[in-house]
Amino acid sequence: MTTDDRMNWMWSEAMAIFSRAERLREAPPARRTTRSATWEPAVDIFETDAEVLVSVALPGVRDEDVEAAIEDDALVVRGRRGFPPHLRAAFVHRLELPRGAFERRIPLPAGRYGAVGRAVRDGCLIVNLRKSV
Repeated sequence: MTTDDRMNWMWSEAMAIFSRAERLREAPPARRTTRSATWEPAVDIFETDAEVLVSVALPGVRDEDVEAAIEDDALVVRGRRGFPPHLRAAFVHRLELPRGAFERRIPLPAGRYGAVGRAVRDGCLIVNLRKSV
């Protein structure tokens, strides 16, 4: 591969990434489903005798842009991560954090759950599921 070929390839890759970022930035917010989700957030799940604690990594996602619900035997977390309004006109040097619609279906340990708590802390959505006896 010649130097010109490498430069052309790198340029086309950069333009494809930029184009995708622009499409995600301009997409209107809407209720998303698994088919339209573009990424899945990472999760940690902890269980004690009294509760199940699910931590969902959502850096830069506003609390009002996330919904969490128990559907069947899973916790479903969905929403959208966009660009902060003050950065929409900024020059992009690198985009590594995913943007756009997300959805994660998290199977829960067998059992019954009573009280459900929700908090946002340190860039994570924390869902606390109190076990029922």
